Amino acid sequence: MPVLAGILFFAAMFGLTWLVAAYISDRGENITNLGDPIFKIGSVDRWAESVAEEGPIIYPDLRDPEGTRAIVVDHQGDDPATGWRVFYTYPADRDSTCQVEQRERTRTFTDCDGRELDIEDLKRPLDVRPIVENRKTLYIDLRQDPTP
Repeated sequence: MPVLAGILFFAAMFGLTWLVAAYISDRGENITNLGDPIFKIGSVDRWAESVAEEGPIIYPDLRDPEGTRAIVVDHQGDDPATGWRVFYTYPADRDSTCQVEQRERTRTFTDCDGRELDIEDLKRPLDVRPIVENRKTLYIDLRQDPTP
């Protein structure tokens, strides 16, 4: 009798878990808040040196699962705590379907039409910005900018 009760208990628990999973997956909603709205990159000194030697850093989409918001993180100037900029990985005069490729160890990109682009030719986002905390740590803020 106890063995049969245990089997029935686990069967009921499995069935309930399956029903909950089926209900959640059937709702058809896109979940776009998969992580923190602020992404920690790391030490401003280390990353400023990396950008100076290797060129801007490309990060895959950090917010949406569709992949349309991949970004390029760039640094200008001699002070690692200032001069951080963020761009999308597509030209300012195109949409996100025209992704760019970075030429290795440069600040030059090639777009979907084969055009050679400088980092200044990339789209500047309004909803992504760099934040430097205590002049030491670089973060990327993925929250919507409250100003129009």
